[in-house]
Amino acid sequence: MKYLKIMSLCVFPLLSVFGCKVNAGDPLNIIPKPVSVKTFEGFFNINEATVLQYNFDIEKGALIIETLTTHLSDYYKMESIAQQAAKGKSKNSIFLQLSDNKKINKEGYKLKVNKNGVLIEASDLNGLFYGVQSLIQMMPSESGAREIVEVPFAVVEDYPRFAWRGLHLDVCRHFMPKEFVFKYLDFMAMHKLNTFHFHLTEDQGWRIEIKKYPLLTEIGSKRKETLIGSARTSKEYDGIPHEGFYTQEDIKEIVKYAADRFITVVPEIEMPGHALAALASYPDLGCTGGPYEVSTRWGIFHDVMCAGKESTFEFLENVMAEVLELFPSEYIHIGGDECPKTKWKECPLCQQRIADEGLKDEHELQSYFIQRVEKFLNSKGRILIGWDEILEGGLAPNAAVMSWRGEAGGIEAAKQKHNVVMSPGTHCYLDHYQADPKTQPLAIGGFTPLDKIYAYEPVPDSLTVEEAKYIMGAQGNVWTEYMKTSDHVEYMVYPRAAALAEVVWSPKGERDYNEFLERLRVLTLRYDFYKLNYAKVAFEQPVE
Repeated sequence: MKYLKIMSLCVFPLLSVFGCKVNAGDPLNIIPKPVSVKTFEGFFNINEATVLQYNFDIEKGALIIETLTTHLSDYYKMESIAQQAAKGKSKNSIFLQLSDNKKINKEGYKLKVNKNGVLIEASDLNGLFYGVQSLIQMMPSESGAREIVEVPFAVVEDYPRFAWRGLHLDVCRHFMPKEFVFKYLDFMAMHKLNTFHFHLTEDQGWRIEIKKYPLLTEIGSKRKETLIGSARTSKEYDGIPHEGFYTQEDIKEIVKYAADRFITVVPEIEMPGHALAALASYPDLGCTGGPYEVSTRWGIFHDVMCAGKESTFEFLENVMAEVLELFPSEYIHIGGDECPKTKWKECPLCQQRIADEGLKDEHELQSYFIQRVEKFLNSKGRILIGWDEILEGGLAPNAAVMSWRGEAGGIEAAKQKHNVVMSPGTHCYLDHYQADPKTQPLAIGGFTPLDKIYAYEPVPDSLTVEEAKYIMGAQGNVWTEYMKTSDHVEYMVYPRAAALAEVVWSPKGERDYNEFLERLRVLTLRYDFYKLNYAKVAFEQPVE
């Protein structure tokens, strides 16, 4: 067996975007692949006389315009083109038109390029933003100074398949600076991903300022050292303190930065398990009262929040009250996964709670715990979402489920008419190996190469048409036990997130992996320009 570099597959797409002749019917190198594309011979030339026109409130859509003009100036060294509010399109213009066209789906757009210029039409600002992202990918992928930027004649009609197009980031196992979170959001926007799952609390660190409970960051954001090597075999530690958290002002900046790019930030506050950082800060939250410490290794730990104490729920409601002030997201993630019941079985207060509430066992106690939190969130107009363990002991009445242990939990929730985000470890865990482990940095395990993600179908065949409506979308998860740096995160996430973006955006029947690779190879030129440390192992594939 030998290996064929994907570059050899991509001669045509590269030539077409570098400005050579585009024939009618030729494909466009857009990721995620649009619903419908028609191409025609010829180009519209963006030049210094081209005017960028728009008909929407500039305060609400400023970043749409900035995204386009910044790309022209940074990528092609083109002087800033004129901008003007307009009711209609003129010649030699790029017109961003917000319309009441009912034929354009939510978040969708229609993009036309002809000799007179470019028209991007959408019924919401999200759609205009995504239309601009597609227009940018239609431009030459080779960076460098240009007086003219050629865009091929085309008509693109496009809209997403799913409403939840998610990417997760764990900043607890290894803290990531705010500036990197901004970059993470920029690349999400490039790929039309719209939900950022921000994993903020864990056994190994509490990463968000809560003013009512300052010890959460004074104590909980710090651990004395970190495990070296695999959690399965290693007993060696680095002896280096690890710490970091986001102030509430940082969080506000991140939420706004995301919102400007039409990304919703869904915070995750883990409960009742994965809570050692909180217990180390406030030991009374646990069943035994401690002492506890912020964990220095990875895994599942028996010390969890006490379900028998009213003070636990008072703490959580106070924490959530501050979280809700910072995050406008309709959905709030509460974790709910990997909660051992050992301490609850030994705790007199937890056992008394089981008796008082007429519960059968500790699984129903966890359901009681989640339902208490859900009732609070619902009272504030929010919806609880949790990992699929929240099904155990009975699903909270209005809760949504994020299915990670395969698809069974998602299927069960959908059949119960609850909303679902599919995120099975088999296909959506970007912390898994993407190539032969012997050639890759240490990872948690698993094997999730690019083609496996691209082949994923979020709607299981076992669901009826009605049940399938409860599948909101899918999400890639990025757990950082073995990712110490932002460069390593980028290496694990891209280009696999590009494959997932196409899974959640493009029509099911339109996916072709080899053709996707051709478009992806072109997109990597932009990755290079914007200094994304993506994995290049995806561009070698076995050939018989």
